[in-house]
Amino acid sequence: NNSSQLSSLPLQILLYVNGIYYVFYFLATLAMIIYKSQVFSYPDDLLAPDLAVLFLMAILEVPRLYLGFKGNLTEAEAPLGLSLGLTVGSVVLCVYLLLWQTYVLWADVLLNSVLLSGYGLESGLKVMAIAAFVS
Repeated sequence: NNSSQLSSLPLQILLYVNGIYYVFYFLATLAMIIYKSQVFSYPDDLLAPDLAVLFLMAILEVPRLYLGFKGNLTEAEAPLGLSLGLTVGSVVLCVYLLLWQTYVLWADVLLNSVLLSGYGLESGLKVMAIAAFVS
């Protein structure tokens, strides 16, 4: 009986794709920060915050994805809700890297726009999944 299965396949696929994309995003953004620190006159006091935001985002990404996978597969709204909350934090850090890091290249805009789109789509699917689990 399919009607008893509430977990979302599109959400599961998107979490997987976002996880893979995030690894690419992290490495590309780290490489660009290193590149910018070599090519541009990067103020030393601004290099650390940009790197800290990137690493904090990476640290947040692990429980965000884990709770998303777990909440969806076990059809539990609490882990999915926590994952949604962590997504909000990731969005704020992503917006920082998009708008307020020391140097923003066109590649930064592209990488962050794709990541924000993924977060937005994932958040919509999480809200729909939570609504299905609660009802």
